[in-house]
Amino acid sequence: MSRISLRFTTAALAALFVLALVLTAEFEARAQSGATRPRRVTPSQPVPTPSPVGQPNNNASTPAPARASAPRTTAATPRTAPASAAATSGSPDTSRAFALLQQKQYEAALREARQVTASDPSNSEGWKIAGFAEMNLRQYAEASADLQRALDLQRAAGAEDANTLDALAQAYVRTEKFEQALPLLVAATSRTGAQPDALMLYYRGLAEFRTGKMAEAERSLNQAVKADPKSAPALFYLGRIAFERKDNDAAINALNRATLSDPRLAEAWTLLTYAYLRRADASADAKADADYLSAVRASEGLTRVRTDEVAFALHGQALIRAKLYPRAALALERVAASSNVQGSTLYLLGIAHSRAKNFPKAITALERAAAKTPDDVNIYRELGYVYEVSKQYAKALTAYEKGLSLVPDDADFKEAAERVRPFAK
Repeated sequence: MSRISLRFTTAALAALFVLALVLTAEFEARAQSGATRPRRVTPSQPVPTPSPVGQPNNNASTPAPARASAPRTTAATPRTAPASAAATSGSPDTSRAFALLQQKQYEAALREARQVTASDPSNSEGWKIAGFAEMNLRQYAEASADLQRALDLQRAAGAEDANTLDALAQAYVRTEKFEQALPLLVAATSRTGAQPDALMLYYRGLAEFRTGKMAEAERSLNQAVKADPKSAPALFYLGRIAFERKDNDAAINALNRATLSDPRLAEAWTLLTYAYLRRADASADAKADADYLSAVRASEGLTRVRTDEVAFALHGQALIRAKLYPRAALALERVAASSNVQGSTLYLLGIAHSRAKNFPKAITALERAAAKTPDDVNIYRELGYVYEVSKQYAKALTAYEKGLSLVPDDADFKEAAERVRPFAK
């Protein structure tokens, strides 16, 4: 009995990030022997697998996992009292705005600060309080503009305030202006005698990462983790960097720590699953089997925080790779009933049923997959196989010929078509 492999893809994963990672999945199966018995054929080309959901890259639109990147409360209120009318002759008094800010009445504080800056546009304290209020109201674009104005006025007066600089750096991060944020973050994390600030070091690493400075980013993120060993976003990005340089061991270590620190971090569970699958591909059988099971556990972590098609498609892929076919079919059935299900998810479901020798259900899933994605050659390989093993030779011939029309020089399709042709009546 010959041993042959089959390549397939996961579902079309949500396009939050655009890094193209080609992770081909191979399955070994035993074919039936004999001149008239079908066998699975090897696809001629691997199919690229979309990047994991939530996996960030230099062009991504999300600066960081949302929970981890919320601004610090300590940076959202000035640590020094504002200049008052007594201190600044002829300038409006900012004391009321400052008091409202300390009382967390941010909208009221913003209104008061706006009155100050309207009356005296050179009042740096008014712009500063407005910026801090906007940070707390999550109006980051407005905050960055007002805090930049405050910092410019402070510098012109020779009285730069670290509090303002730090808040402005965070506002730029939250508005994805990483080029503007980076020099401020370098200044914030390089002050002589200051204690290492894990969040600001993470922001610095994120800004370096997003501006293509990978070595610097890795150094800053490691410093963030040293300052806070449970910094889930810093650990996630360290795992991401290691994954991109194909250091599977380092990626798995960092991503495991990230998910332990924050089990809700779907991006980390996703990338961890891919890292285990990729390491399994490069490992000997015993180690590969262990990594496939670890991929299953990681994908289960993903399905605990996400219940959409993308999560269950990846979970199904991991289960198939671990040869847990009935479990894979059960997981994929959860999302396959939707009329909007992706053809690639139905393909995985067909694979799971086929490997579990539930050929009628495999045929149903693969026929739906072919209707969704009629140009996916791999669907016709498996569909032809399940028709053939079910002795539906005419349909098997049609499937093989459809595949051959897509890849006319494919020897396996040619052989399969000729094998079933005498029985296709």
